[in-house]
Amino acid sequence: MLGWLDMSWQSTLLMAPFGASCVLLFSLPDSPLARPQNVLGGHLLSATVGLVVQLLPLPMELKLALGVGLSIALMQGLGLIHPPAGANPLLILLTTQSWPFLWQTVLPGALLLIMVSHCAKRLQTSRLTPT
Repeated sequence: MLGWLDMSWQSTLLMAPFGASCVLLFSLPDSPLARPQNVLGGHLLSATVGLVVQLLPLPMELKLALGVGLSIALMQGLGLIHPPAGANPLLILLTTQSWPFLWQTVLPGALLLIMVSHCAKRLQTSRLTPT
């Protein structure tokens, strides 16, 4: 669905970490790592960290390590651990994204993944429930 919307809209909705999010959302939907607040919070938090770290006058190698490390620490500290989101700082730093990436790609993409996984879970539950 993200791929289809990505081709239809002016904005990019796809990013590699969403593929790993799909593994959790559709294979392990009851995992604490797949809770909506973890998916949305983890992606937004780690993407923000990547955008902030990008501004620092440091060598790229240090920015990459700092971005991932800070993302892990903040997700853990806030109870929003979503492992696929740990790749967001790498993506942002290696592709030099800017702040609109946060609300044009990360936010709508994560929300759409959450909505689709919720619908899939409801459909699966309704098929398993005898009538």
